[in-house]
Amino acid sequence: MTTPVAPGVVLLHGFAEAAEDYAAAVEVISAAASFRHLKTPGGRPMSAAMTNCGALGWVSDARGYRYEPCDPLTGRPWPAMPELLRDLARRAAAAGGWPGFDPDCCLVNRYVPGARMGAHRDADERDFSQPIVSVTLGAPATFLWYGARRAGSPLRIRLVPGDVLVWGGEARRGYHAVGPPEAPPGAAGTAGAQAGLWDAPGAAAPVRINLTFRKAG
Repeated sequence: MTTPVAPGVVLLHGFAEAAEDYAAAVEVISAAASFRHLKTPGGRPMSAAMTNCGALGWVSDARGYRYEPCDPLTGRPWPAMPELLRDLARRAAAAGGWPGFDPDCCLVNRYVPGARMGAHRDADERDFSQPIVSVTLGAPATFLWYGARRAGSPLRIRLVPGDVLVWGGEARRGYHAVGPPEAPPGAAGTAGAQAGLWDAPGAAAPVRINLTFRKAG
């Protein structure tokens, strides 16, 4: 089911159905480029761990926010984007109203209990005519959409595993945030069937994986 939630923002309920296949792809990516906690230019560590795949990867350090072709930890190119994930992003973008999207970067964020993302906008890319495609795997979470200004009360969108958000056009540089992972109803504090797929050292379920596809170059 496709639901417009704000001008330029579309929610595709349950669009990412092949959860186990996508999880396997994440494990391959993280084996080649490990999850790490980046720091903001001001030196504050981010609570969500992340890695990348594709021709470019998003990084943050004292030099600022930017895209790089190589993993700073290894000096090697980021792992190639699995065709399974590229196809998901293309299909989701088309279903959301942006056909022809071909991402060259996928940010993989891992949220353990307490991890969240503050209000920000994706503004480090070159071509803002291309949409953002965001996929939720693992545990549910609440997505907060502010829009053109990082102020006021945001629109709250609960995302469950398999949901895909697509935004573009006038919303492309909209401010947004995401809350910590939530245990689904009846799961007794776990993330359900996917709970053990992305265990972090010392972390308890629920764990949420977010795939964010972009055209960065």
